[in-house]
Amino acid sequence: MMFRTSGIHHITAFVDDAQKNVDFYAGVLGLRLVKKTINFDAPDVYHLYYGNEQGAPGTIITFFPQKNARRGVIGSGQTGVTVYAVPVGSMSFWKERLASFDIPYENKTRFGEQYIRFFDKGGLLLELVEREGGQSSQWSFNGVTPEHAIKGFGGAVLYSHVPEKTMDVLVSKLGLEQVSEENGLIRLRASGDLGQIIDIQSTGIQRGIGGAGTVHHIAWRAKDYTEHEQIQQELDQTGYNPTPVIDRQYFNAVYFREPGGILFEIATDPPGFARDEPQETMGEKLMLPEWYEPQRAQIEQLLPPIQVREWKGEV
Repeated sequence: MMFRTSGIHHITAFVDDAQKNVDFYAGVLGLRLVKKTINFDAPDVYHLYYGNEQGAPGTIITFFPQKNARRGVIGSGQTGVTVYAVPVGSMSFWKERLASFDIPYENKTRFGEQYIRFFDKGGLLLELVEREGGQSSQWSFNGVTPEHAIKGFGGAVLYSHVPEKTMDVLVSKLGLEQVSEENGLIRLRASGDLGQIIDIQSTGIQRGIGGAGTVHHIAWRAKDYTEHEQIQQELDQTGYNPTPVIDRQYFNAVYFREPGGILFEIATDPPGFARDEPQETMGEKLMLPEWYEPQRAQIEQLLPPIQVREWKGEV
């Protein structure tokens, strides 16, 4: 039976300033900081997760903030645009909100849908689109209420070195289906109602360079551990050289680079972000895996202080 992802699990990006990142994603976009932990491979760097009130798969964007990090260049071999879905009828709210924070945006049209495109203050390219599907977020913060709150991902625009091969992986390995094509874009759809619309830019784009303001990887959902292990084995048997299954505390992960240069991950829905702290207080305390607990004092000294704040000023 072919693996069929329901859509995006999470997207992970690089950024330079941790507090500016918190101010933008919590203060401007109104997302919840659901987990404050560290890069397990570099414990002097935060790993910050933002999403809806539960931190549900399909709503999570994560960041590795590193002060004075080299600025990247968005281009092919990357997830080029991260798209968020907002409730129908809320676009005027978001245009006014971005303007109130002096964040410029431009209007875009793709496959009959209206988007607003803008950069976060770290240089990451984002879009908002109105969508009927997907559960409404119940999180309220800093003037963003459930009526207008970001539901989660609408999808993404992938910039590939070889778009036809990227599309083949999405269709033959991840179970998406092609639904349309226009103006150098190919649209595919996964089976879920969040993070399910993926556009591939099929015309030439300069090659991307990793760094602050770029996406490191895009992760696709696997519903359970069994399905996850099966797709890992399938990828291995068909020559995609996936990593072994890696325990990331809040999900299990398998990584592979598809032929178009984009780093893909398959991530499990379980166990979720409430596994090591109550859902009511998620994101308030620095959470460390047990092997780093003995070094907590040293790690906390290395990390810059950050706070989620009711914030109106310039990012």
